[in-house]
Amino acid sequence: MKTKKIFSKRLKVSKNGKITARVPGQNHFNAKESSSGRMARKRSAAVNLSKRVKAKQIGI
Repeated sequence: MKTKKIFSKRLKVSKNGKITARVPGQNHFNAKESSSGRMARKRSAAVNLSKRVKAKQIGI
């Protein structure tokens, strides 16, 4: 089965096999956000996917 390219491009797989992705929800209009809120969204967060989804969507 082919890998879903757009889905796999949004994720990063680490050396140890952890999958990280950017936290959604920070596209525009962040002027009223606190600086800690803006920085928190810039960090990557771990993504938990089942083995079935990994195999089907990412090809791992």
